[in-house]
Amino acid sequence: MADETRSAVTAQRAPEEDATLYLHPATLARLKSFELRAKMIVEGIMSGQHRSPYQGFSVEFAQHRPYVPGDDVRHLDWKVFARTDKLHLKQYQQETTLDLIVMVDSSGSMAYGSRRFAQASGIGQKLSPRGGLNWTKFDHATALAAALSYITLRQGDRAGLVVYADAIRAMVNRSSAMGTWRQVVGALSTHPIDRPTDIGRAVDQMLAKITNRCLIAIISDFFVDPDQIRAAFARVRHRGHDLIAFQVVDRDEVEFDFTQTTPFVGLEGEPMLRVDPRALRSAYLEAITTHAEQLERTTRGFGFDFQQVNTHDWLGPPLATFVARRNAQMKRGKYG
Repeated sequence: MADETRSAVTAQRAPEEDATLYLHPATLARLKSFELRAKMIVEGIMSGQHRSPYQGFSVEFAQHRPYVPGDDVRHLDWKVFARTDKLHLKQYQQETTLDLIVMVDSSGSMAYGSRRFAQASGIGQKLSPRGGLNWTKFDHATALAAALSYITLRQGDRAGLVVYADAIRAMVNRSSAMGTWRQVVGALSTHPIDRPTDIGRAVDQMLAKITNRCLIAIISDFFVDPDQIRAAFARVRHRGHDLIAFQVVDRDEVEFDFTQTTPFVGLEGEPMLRVDPRALRSAYLEAITTHAEQLERTTRGFGFDFQQVNTHDWLGPPLATFVARRNAQMKRGKYG
């Protein structure tokens, strides 16, 4: 933990040395303001852009498409407007990839977090954006959502956001304008609540608002009935959309390394139970492993992608996976 703390302090005091440290939870957790956290995420992404296959718009023209409010007006084709009196955007080969909608679970279970960080002098007394000492699943999910949205907008694609629990709680309409970034950050500056997850209702509400094909990234712990997940994913596939399921888990949840009789408090209205975790560990680990495996099988069974992310890990790997997957989609012309 001492090395981790030193790395976080270095990232804030000497960003020119390695800005990718801004993507480390130990660094992000020290920021009270989500806006500051978002800026650090941007720094971490930008520091590696010279290695990215995406360096702005391609010079290879692909097609025109009608202008949609919120699109970047810099890519309007004024010659077409002069001939037709209608607004159309120039689409380049890279721009035809996708519309991204990020769905972030803000239900009560996402408020759990076991990762604590030692105080670092000069950083401040409150270590998480909500004033606590722990980095929660919701913290990790919002950081990942902010990063995915920024990458998408940076490349001129359209990004939108849905924050949900038992229904949609906040929404940012899709747009390619970089001003959308501020709206995304604002919508993510929220708190988990003690409501249960209703992924089916949230997905239905989201699908009712879109008509074109999109890539939907759902960031959740997916601690709901597998049948509900399967039904929601089936509706996404039926509508012709693509999907990535990012399952956010905490180390405690996957290792269950408790040794003392402990009170377990439900985060979504369930009663408190006092149990001996040693007596439950074997059955618990079997159950949670089975659930994760079933979630992955269901996701991949629809032709979607699945990735489990841990609150104790860097944000870099899931971002790299997203970019690599997007590169493969562009080559296939899946969204063109």
